[in-house]
Amino acid sequence: MLRELDDIGRETAVGAIRALEVELFGNHAWSEASIRQELDAPARVYVFDVDEADGRDTDREPAIRGFAGYWYDGDDAEIMDIGVSKTHQRQGIAVAMMNHLISRARRQGARRMLLEVSVVNDPAIALYHRFGFQRIGLRKRYYQPEGIDAYVMALDLEPRIVGFSGNGGVAGAAGDTSAAGDMTKQTGQETQP
Repeated sequence: MLRELDDIGRETAVGAIRALEVELFGNHAWSEASIRQELDAPARVYVFDVDEADGRDTDREPAIRGFAGYWYDGDDAEIMDIGVSKTHQRQGIAVAMMNHLISRARRQGARRMLLEVSVVNDPAIALYHRFGFQRIGLRKRYYQPEGIDAYVMALDLEPRIVGFSGNGGVAGAAGDTSAAGDMTKQTGQETQP
């Protein structure tokens, strides 16, 4: 079951993220101080996959199987971190969390979602491609100390209109397609409004 940060509590979140970071990312794991700083930073949205107690063991603390979060700057939502415990991978948890984050970012008004991913992390790259993320850049030696490169990937959350009208507006805006026609005349090529 997906829960947001306020639903599970800050201390539970810090402990869960730290444990998953160490399990998944080893020497790249965020420190507890970094996690606290991240969760306290403004404009952060975090979601957790929680294995709720099934009713038989009410003393058991709910297990957090995965987490994901982004930072929203008023235009872009940038995924800061995502992880699913090794024993729960390939069960749809990352897909559910990504769906939640993308939906939430759209509701907030984000135009685009960004992320960095290791060029050798094929499962994560495949997941992001599944959602429509495209590579837009490369950060050389992004992951240290190994010096592994990272792809920068982006997903447009709202359609981007390409083309310009003579008055500085967008071609095709408010039903005006004359700019697209003018562009065809000038270049000899057809454009799609």
